[in-house]
Amino acid sequence: MDAKFIEDLARKLAANVPGSVRVIQADLERNFQALLASTFDKLNLVTREEFDVQRKVLERTRDKLAALEAELEALESRQGG
Repeated sequence: MDAKFIEDLARKLAANVPGSVRVIQADLERNFQALLASTFDKLNLVTREEFDVQRKVLERTRDKLAALEAELEALESRQGG
């Protein structure tokens, strides 16, 4: 996950705590950052860029598979015919 995203989210969470707890806001931000980073790491998420790259690889693989299937079908029909 993007560290900036986690920092921003932790800051927003810390900003929404009650006023009486604001004294420990910096501490809360650090704890939120650690908790969020740990949680996102456990989720095994990928970036949009990584997802798009894998999607393109899958599309090319599907195209190659379709071409090979068509070629195999043509060979089988020639052999059988």
